[in-house]
Amino acid sequence: MLTMEQTLQNRTIAVPETRQLDVLSGLLERRGAAVLRCPLVGIHNAPNPAPVLEWIGQLGNCDDMIFLTGEGLRRLLSCLREHAPESEAEFVKNLAATRKIVRGPKPNKALKEIGLSAEITASSPTTDGVIETLKSLGDLSGRTIGVQLYGTFDNPPLIEAIAAAGAVAKPVYPYVYADEAESTAVESLINKVIAGELDAITFTSQPQIRRLLTVAKKNGQQEELIAALNQSTVAAVGPIMAAALKERGVDVHVEPEGSFFMKPLVRALEQRFA
Repeated sequence: MLTMEQTLQNRTIAVPETRQLDVLSGLLERRGAAVLRCPLVGIHNAPNPAPVLEWIGQLGNCDDMIFLTGEGLRRLLSCLREHAPESEAEFVKNLAATRKIVRGPKPNKALKEIGLSAEITASSPTTDGVIETLKSLGDLSGRTIGVQLYGTFDNPPLIEAIAAAGAVAKPVYPYVYADEAESTAVESLINKVIAGELDAITFTSQPQIRRLLTVAKKNGQQEELIAALNQSTVAAVGPIMAAALKERGVDVHVEPEGSFFMKPLVRALEQRFA
């Protein structure tokens, strides 16, 4: 009889992650899985720190602050510590005086790392959830709202919703995604999926599936890859990731309920293969 720590024995699971690759891989390996690591994307500070530093300097003028990701706050602090460490204390002070709205638990965890916490958590961990929460806050006209975005995505629905409420959005892009994996490594992963050599593949951020499908399309394998993914077990860390997969024709077979972190994702995989 398998113990709890062997519940994924004889399963081969691909982990296309960078920042939390070791965390997720370790959880899977302790349960007996053979993990195929293939970093597809990397996360870097914004290449030009000037706009980020300028935004940080204006935070004291904001009435509200929306954090969409925990990585966003950590990258703001990283930019400060590299380019203007003397301003970090003032930044934290201004942030403490600002009403903080978070999309989900990860930004709040990042806030707690600097001794703060969010006043408001979105009704659901999505852009739509943030928008609905803003609507529930009453009159926002005349307020200035800082918005932490990510990558190069402008998030028009959120910015437009803020404008429609009569508020002024002050967006900041503290980090960018970069394709770090060698194409040969990505091609190898694609071929393993198509050959049916994997029991499951996990996805935790949208740039992962974009990168995978981009390389597959370049090699004329996109349709074949999607068909193979749908015959395998595709695990999404949460509803945003699941929606991104479904939009691209990829079925989602495993998704944790209620809590969108690594451990719940692993538990959902255990239930799938029980």
